Amino acid sequence: MAILLEPHFLTQVFASSGITQQELEQIRPQYKKVTFQKNDYLLREGQVEKKYWFVETGFVRSYVIDTEGNDITFNLYASGDVVIDYPSIFFFMPTRENIQALTDCVCWEIGFDAFQTMFNTITNYREQQRGLLVGSYFALKEHSISLIADQAKERYLKLLKSKPNIIQNVSLKHIATFLGVTDTSLSRIRKEISTE
Repeated sequence: MAILLEPHFLTQVFASSGITQQELEQIRPQYKKVTFQKNDYLLREGQVEKKYWFVETGFVRSYVIDTEGNDITFNLYASGDVVIDYPSIFFFMPTRENIQALTDCVCWEIGFDAFQTMFNTITNYREQQRGLLVGSYFALKEHSISLIADQAKERYLKLLKSKPNIIQNVSLKHIATFLGVTDTSLSRIRKEISTE
């Protein structure tokens, strides 16, 4: 049985989406609170995702293993973020990512069937979820372009501005691979910025 979302977190998640109190009462029971310990996997490469998560507390990353066996951080998630592998959940494809808790985490989980039911019956929920999908697409596209078109320092400054909590709480190793730089280069960039 699903555990109800706490009202304060539910309000934060759905605050700007136009969802009514009556709709919240339909949505609430579909989510359950789950906890992950540091280093637990939410999803492993090769699995098909059947649920997704809102992060309430903690930090999560997705990563892939490159052709040379290196662990490359693909995305970083913090409180309020949606952790999902869209191609896997919507097209039932085995994921190529690993999604792992970087710290102890509290998340709110919804299964695909419950998501589909609400998506098809609650208009405001559907619009909110579409907004999340479009926002995720734009963030991914922006990051991909930034890896090609921006200097490493610019990429770091963008991340610092958009997600300072990631910079303060995630290891430099993971941040460096996410930004497409070595640990040494990232340390040099951080030192340079601190002396400006």
